[in-house]
Amino acid sequence: MDYAILTGLVLVSGVVLALVAQWKGWRPSLLAILAVGIGFRVLIMTTSAIDTWQPVDFMESFRPAGEAILNREDPVLGSEGGWHFLPTIPYVYGLLLWLGIPWEIGGRLVTVVADIALIPLVGRLAGGATASLRAFQYACNPLAILVASVHGQVEPVALVFGVAAFVVARGPGSPDRPGLTTDVAALVRRSVATLGVGGAVRHALGPVGVVRRALAPQPGEKETLRRALLAGLLMGLALCAKSWPIWLIPGMLLLLPTFRARAVAFVATGVAPVFFLVTLPVFAGTSLSQIPEVIRVIQDIRPIVGEWGYSAILVGGDWTLDAGIATFGTRLIYITLLVVAFLWRRADPVDLTTALLLAFMVATPRLGAQYLLWFMPFLVARPTRFAWPAIIGVSLWAGYGYLYMTQFDTNTWWELHSIWAQCSIVLLPILALAMPWGRRGPKTPARTPDTAPHAPVPASA
Repeated sequence: MDYAILTGLVLVSGVVLALVAQWKGWRPSLLAILAVGIGFRVLIMTTSAIDTWQPVDFMESFRPAGEAILNREDPVLGSEGGWHFLPTIPYVYGLLLWLGIPWEIGGRLVTVVADIALIPLVGRLAGGATASLRAFQYACNPLAILVASVHGQVEPVALVFGVAAFVVARGPGSPDRPGLTTDVAALVRRSVATLGVGGAVRHALGPVGVVRRALAPQPGEKETLRRALLAGLLMGLALCAKSWPIWLIPGMLLLLPTFRARAVAFVATGVAPVFFLVTLPVFAGTSLSQIPEVIRVIQDIRPIVGEWGYSAILVGGDWTLDAGIATFGTRLIYITLLVVAFLWRRADPVDLTTALLLAFMVATPRLGAQYLLWFMPFLVARPTRFAWPAIIGVSLWAGYGYLYMTQFDTNTWWELHSIWAQCSIVLLPILALAMPWGRRGPKTPARTPDTAPHAPVPASA
């Protein structure tokens, strides 16, 4: 990388500004926040576009997907599996290439615009008195700048739709919301104990059962259902960018107030992915006979390990295809996230989502530096005690890979990669500590003078 020093200075400046803003309690205007965020991202996008070093996947996977659209070819098959997601973003790539915008700028323009749109959304996600502070801190976030402006990875596109879905689902009112408000397991046990298994099933599914009543129309719910529909459509667009936003769906659903609204949002989430899949023959030139192959490639996840955490220690920090470690890691992810979902089931849905995403980072055997952006908008919006150690830690680790390791030849890069990957193990306890451990239940409203209990008055008064 030719502009590593300039990029590093910008990233350090962003961290300093974010920490000073926290210390001083700054509340900048949206115009000032956007000016800082746009300035940082456009500057680094420009220097990255004219740099002699370009990310391999950006050039050899993402660009062929956009060129495939121009050539009326399927972007998944046309990129030889380099692009293994739905064609939504390649359509945009193809449009920018058709307009004659150089790929080094156009490919990054998609992610930079998305990341800029995330800035005010993080403020909305935070809500309350600190909304502008959190938006400013995301505008200065070093990892976001690296992923969007240097790498051109599509995480910001998935996040802008995912965070927007959260904001829409929550709607107006207090930014603090409870998670699950009833103990479903206890209700089932009581129903079975009282009515027996058959009676409990009839009680739940019968003509006047619990499920039927929950799905029945309620007076005054039109606005809630409209929010649910829009939130689901937005989350579906997040899934069109990448598949990992599936982990955001539980939090989005819990932000909606009724079972009926959650059902609407859940169904709506599938609309965009299905649309972009079935319209491949129309917009991408995919033949009907190719669609099963496209689905197979999208579903296929190669068992690449050795980049991160415990898998890097097990294989000495080298990229390796190891089905055994990958299978173990996948099972560990599912078990870990189930435990986390249970522990944070009553928490604010944003805190639940933060916990799930951070736990994923700890448990996963495979990770690219861009994955670390997944939790960033949620952790910045509702920071924990160890939020900034985690933010600075992952930014230093990613920055070392992006800025320092790219200064060397291939052989030296591989030697440095081995050390770099194994050093990531140090970040796992920091990420675990950054989880919202103190917020595993709903926030208790502060007592006001009107609601605080009064001292008893003596009888003799």
